[in-house]
Amino acid sequence: MVNTAADRKVTMSITLLRILIGWHFLYEGVTKLYNPEWTSFGYLASAQGPLKPVFFMLAQEPMLQWVDVLNMVALLIVGITLLLGIFEKKGALVGIGLLSLYYLAHPSLPGVHQINVEGNYWIVNKNLIELVACILLYNFPTGQFFGLAYFRKGRLTKTQQ
Repeated sequence: MVNTAADRKVTMSITLLRILIGWHFLYEGVTKLYNPEWTSFGYLASAQGPLKPVFFMLAQEPMLQWVDVLNMVALLIVGITLLLGIFEKKGALVGIGLLSLYYLAHPSLPGVHQINVEGNYWIVNKNLIELVACILLYNFPTGQFFGLAYFRKGRLTKTQQ
């Protein structure tokens, strides 16, 4: 329960972070779902770092079809759970898994040539930052304050009285 003004500010900030990350994942999933040309082939085939052979294997048929579908479904699950504030711990875990894979496919490590990325990074990149934010969301779920979990929680307590 939020008690102080400082607690409310922190809760509101984490809730806003949850909603924005949820929107980001949902938008990424929807755009991939409705784009028949989209495939993860380029991202996987251009993977760098020590796990390059694993990602290259995933870029081959028939694995690629499964990877594309699983990626879209996972993006949608994370987006929906975080945006709506329900089952957000599960959504955050899926997000952590996805972002870990994205980071490992194109790690911003010293000595690793970076291709197919949006910027110049050294160790820390946007995937790693969003991954850590998902860890925060896992540890501090806010759906019971602002989200569908609030209504679900209220319904459960009303039926138990």
